Amino acid sequence: MSQDEKECIFCKIVAGDLPTNKLFENDWVVAFADIAPKAPQHVLVVPKKHIANLNEIDDADRDLLANLMFSVRDVARKLGIGDAYQVKIYSGEKAGQSVFHLHIHVIGGWEKAQHH
Repeated sequence: MSQDEKECIFCKIVAGDLPTNKLFENDWVVAFADIAPKAPQHVLVVPKKHIANLNEIDDADRDLLANLMFSVRDVARKLGIGDAYQVKIYSGEKAGQSVFHLHIHVIGGWEKAQHH
């Protein structure tokens, strides 16, 4: 485990070293509520493998990335927002990424459409 992984809050959650209410988990990912929600439903889907952001993916990550997207769909369905939700990925500090472990925001649950 690299120094980044030792300090990574999402790696600690994946490892069970930090408590969280896991909403979804499979062999590839863990999903849990965002601590600063921007909508009635705001969940993070996090790969168990530490990858800082999209710039660090490689060909060996294809199966993981496919599973990540299917997991996003499954999480949205579990939350009851499977018919309408936003998916956001921040890749890099200048793009607004604050935790440097690839993660996908699944956001929804509004009664009316939200455009950003």
